[in-house]
Amino acid sequence: MNQPLDDIARGGMRNVWIITISMTVLAICYTMIVPFLPIYLLELGVQDDEVALWSGLVFGITFLIAGIMAPIWGKIADNKGKKMMALRAGFAIAVSYIIIAFVTDQWQLLLGRAFQGFANGFYPAAMTMVSLSVDEKRVGRALGIFQVGLILGNVIGPFLGGAVESLVGMRPVFFISGVAVFVATLAVWAFVKEPQMAPVEGVDRTKAYTKDLPANANHQTVSQHDHHVVPSEEERQALKYDKEHTSIWDDFKLVRNNPVLIRLLWIYFFMQCAILMLQPILALYVGHMQGTMEGAAIISGTILSIGGLAGALTTNIWVRIGEKKGYFNTISYCMVGSGIVLLLQSLPVGVWWFGVLQVLVGCFIVGINPSLSAAVTVNTAPTFRGRMFGMTTTAQQFGSMVGPMFASAVSTWLGYPYVFGLAGALLLYLGWNVRRFYVSIQKG
Repeated sequence: MNQPLDDIARGGMRNVWIITISMTVLAICYTMIVPFLPIYLLELGVQDDEVALWSGLVFGITFLIAGIMAPIWGKIADNKGKKMMALRAGFAIAVSYIIIAFVTDQWQLLLGRAFQGFANGFYPAAMTMVSLSVDEKRVGRALGIFQVGLILGNVIGPFLGGAVESLVGMRPVFFISGVAVFVATLAVWAFVKEPQMAPVEGVDRTKAYTKDLPANANHQTVSQHDHHVVPSEEERQALKYDKEHTSIWDDFKLVRNNPVLIRLLWIYFFMQCAILMLQPILALYVGHMQGTMEGAAIISGTILSIGGLAGALTTNIWVRIGEKKGYFNTISYCMVGSGIVLLLQSLPVGVWWFGVLQVLVGCFIVGINPSLSAAVTVNTAPTFRGRMFGMTTTAQQFGSMVGPMFASAVSTWLGYPYVFGLAGALLLYLGWNVRRFYVSIQKG
């Protein structure tokens, strides 16, 4: 019986920490910029009554192209190496920020954001490397560390971007972001080791890619509650087989035929829809509750940051619960908790009420992503993991497109509170559905 791959071959926790720090830098740079794109459009001379339209376009074009490209980049990562894909994406994103710093009108900004969507791919490559850098028993903890770094980046970025913008304007923010991303990518190039898996040939293609349910008794499990794939002796030998002979459509068909993976993709999509329904209108909802927009941006930013910090403190708690109780159980708990709190937030009682509840939202919703990532990891063979994380990125990107458009329609016709109510109801339904699916595969 083969021994598990050791940390020297995988890269170990050193990989996890360096990738996490680099991802935190990318998250800081991203959130330094995205909330202030409407301000940049005004600096470029767009009229006030056209800013909303152009904001939607420059937001949407990036998500659209990134969603289309994600499975392609994921397949290349599986064939050519995850580290190479992370370097390709990191350096290209750095270039895109520098390009956008030089644009002179909204059309050039739109093209720059389109290139940014094309450049995307650092996150799934980084996530895949983290999942492969440690043994399966520690993957939940490693992904939890990665998630904390992502959350901290999302907390720090808006404050830092707002401070720099208020002092020197938006263009320097893009320059600073480009340089920072370039340096972070250099750190990955210099210090991260490509996780190596032992290749031997001659394995059945479908078996090497994904896990059939219910779990085969010959597979170990990360917890007694989750079906998952620790590479079997046969699966460990699949890395050099001819993945390049499969098409993107072949990969999608494999996922479509796996009930766990297809369910995870839908969860990613709808969860991202729910989250992105709320972010664009949060400041407006705060202004609505206090009766004036004065100070609404600062208050809403503070509320988001406090919720994010609360989430950072509770991420590893949810990871440990996932390791003991099962990742699908944890996803269900977090979604139901988030849904209940969002329904309470839909009651426009006041800003303090909303802010306290946002802390609870942060504590619950933060457990979803690392549990989803861990569930993807333990339900895919290493040979297919880059492609699977590419597909989850596609699901998230398309959710990021649909959520704001739906929220805009709901808030226009019904009002801001209804957006929070519908997002809460959606998460409640997802949590119930995940729990029902989990019970069905346990009986399976």
